[in-house]
Amino acid sequence: MVSEEEYLNSKILIVDDSDDNVNLLESILLDAGYENIRSTMDPREAAPIYKEMEPDLVLLDLNMPHLNGIQVMEQLNAIEQGSYLSVMVLTAQNDQATKIEALNAGAQDFLSKPFDFLEVNLRIKKMLQIKVLTNQTKQQKDNLEVIVSERTKELHETRMETIYRLGRAAEFRDNETGLHVVRMSRISARLAKEIGLDREECELILHASPMHDIGKIGIPDNILLKPGKLDHDEWKVMQTHSSIGAQILSRGRHKLTKLAKTIALCHHEKWDGSGYPNGLSGDKIPLPARIVSIADCFDALTSVRPYKQAWSFEETATEMDRVTGENFDPGLMKSFQKILPEIWKIKEALPDEERRVSDIEPDEERRASDTDPEKIEP
Repeated sequence: MVSEEEYLNSKILIVDDSDDNVNLLESILLDAGYENIRSTMDPREAAPIYKEMEPDLVLLDLNMPHLNGIQVMEQLNAIEQGSYLSVMVLTAQNDQATKIEALNAGAQDFLSKPFDFLEVNLRIKKMLQIKVLTNQTKQQKDNLEVIVSERTKELHETRMETIYRLGRAAEFRDNETGLHVVRMSRISARLAKEIGLDREECELILHASPMHDIGKIGIPDNILLKPGKLDHDEWKVMQTHSSIGAQILSRGRHKLTKLAKTIALCHHEKWDGSGYPNGLSGDKIPLPARIVSIADCFDALTSVRPYKQAWSFEETATEMDRVTGENFDPGLMKSFQKILPEIWKIKEALPDEERRVSDIEPDEERRASDTDPEKIEP
């Protein structure tokens, strides 16, 4: 129900070229208790006043100089852009054609001239009650949309946080590489953008890539945390983390989870086919996995590990260029090299806490093995 106070507070605009009609309508409305009343006898002023005032009801004459009522309604409809337009037409013409034309233009009701006081009050009251209810419904809808938007944002943020926490869980089991998953995911997204992937694809890579090593959760500690080189059998077990990660993510139905599965499974495949777990080569390796392998390697080489110091920018660029065509997609590496200054800024903006590596000094054998997947990956 609409209270009397609610509809009496409504804003009413009168547009009529007759001074007598305007004065009469204003008098009727004021006597009924309406106070928010504005009028004009120039239909060319109707649209500007409407924009400023945002009235709840327009009392609009049809036959006026310069612009008739139909033309005024066309302007008002353009302002409302399909929203509810509350117009009551004032006319001495009661023929069917005139009414149909006015209704098609947006009129909701009619007041016939000469005006009857009781009819004016009743029709205006009904129109305003409808408008107030319409406004209330719209407000409720807007409020609900805000709530839904906030909840959706919260769910998205929770999902993103869970993804990064899962990625970090795998990292903590390995060698506590700090912000590696954050840097690596941003580097991956920047490379994806550089090669022309659209915004949605870049965001998917950004949010899916942190789960690339989730399969390490399934690797025994005596292998995962072994300080020295792995023997042949241990190396085979270590390689299963890609398949384990894919299995963990395999039942996901969301496209983000599906992409994360692909990346987890394929980010250790190499361009020349010597990678694992399936020995894929060239374009048979999914593009997101090829992107992530480059980003993963760059950040790993330039980060401190328990078994090595961080490599310099120049050392890393030289080494990655050396293994391009073996480990990495040559075309992607060309794009990566173009944006290396930006990649380095990402790296510097998200530094790990300072670490000590005095227990193991990187000798030649260690440094040579840093491009081995399990020595350069986080």
